[in-house]
Amino acid sequence: MTDITSEPQFDNFFALFEQPVQFEINQNSLEQRLRLLQKRYHPDNVAKNQTDMVQAQLQSEKASALINQAYQTLSAPDSRAGYLLDMADQAQNLEHSIADLDFLEDAMQMRMDLDDAIEDKDLVALQQLHPQITNRLANQSERFNNAYQNQDWQTAIDATQKLKFLVKLNADVTTGLDDVANSSHSDDDDLYV
Repeated sequence: MTDITSEPQFDNFFALFEQPVQFEINQNSLEQRLRLLQKRYHPDNVAKNQTDMVQAQLQSEKASALINQAYQTLSAPDSRAGYLLDMADQAQNLEHSIADLDFLEDAMQMRMDLDDAIEDKDLVALQQLHPQITNRLANQSERFNNAYQNQDWQTAIDATQKLKFLVKLNADVTTGLDDVANSSHSDDDDLYV
């Protein structure tokens, strides 16, 4: 009998998900590995390898929590960048404020535009904002990747801070698009009542 929930497998999220330690990641491979790990560490499967059901349940819960944490960390560019910096012992200044005034001005304008579009349920404005945000995300991701590969830690930290802001903005615009689309369907349904 082997202990499939031994601690060392979870020390490195990249190793756990069989991904190379780098910023670029294969999202499909990540999701396939997530499903495999979830199945492997499902309480029913862990219990098959343990005589103590309570211990098996605890191990399964602990493994599942770590698997989910690892997946969340690796799947988002900001948290993946932060994790890479942490592994390189360079994450100590990540919580500092962004000092780039041009970025802050641009970011604040996008935030205000987004808030207005959500409040007004303006689908066209949201659809115009979304590619702007994803383009900025792609640019900061590339900037981080280059800086990380060149061990330009200050630039990598700056790019990670900006990625955090942009990831949040991207999540909000996606939610806004879904909400406006759902509300328009709801209005359509009202016509047939």
